[in-house]
Amino acid sequence: MATWDASLPQSPLNRGYSEESPDNLIRTNMDTGADKVRRRTTSGVRKYKMSFLMSKAQVATLETFYHTTTNGGADKFTFDDPRTGVTSANYRFTGSPKYSSMNGDFYQVVIGMELLP
Repeated sequence: MATWDASLPQSPLNRGYSEESPDNLIRTNMDTGADKVRRRTTSGVRKYKMSFLMSKAQVATLETFYHTTTNGGADKFTFDDPRTGVTSANYRFTGSPKYSSMNGDFYQVVIGMELLP
């Protein structure tokens, strides 16, 4: 399994970071009374949106990591959880990275990831 490249930033920027807990519930509306609620699964997918500041060289490394190493984002990789610091072997991209030029030499890169159960 691939590992997040060591030459890439290891922590996202605080601004632009968000994390969403898994939604594992199924809710059924009743004609009267409270909704029925049950768990859909025992574990779920945790979603992240992360923003990184990267140099041109790091952007090129990320492009290779995304397109080649993870097969266009289809394959899993290990990454340190930005909140807990725990390394997990089940991250996957949720879409292609998005780049915004900061000054021509540096880019703000926004990446969506999911932590699989």
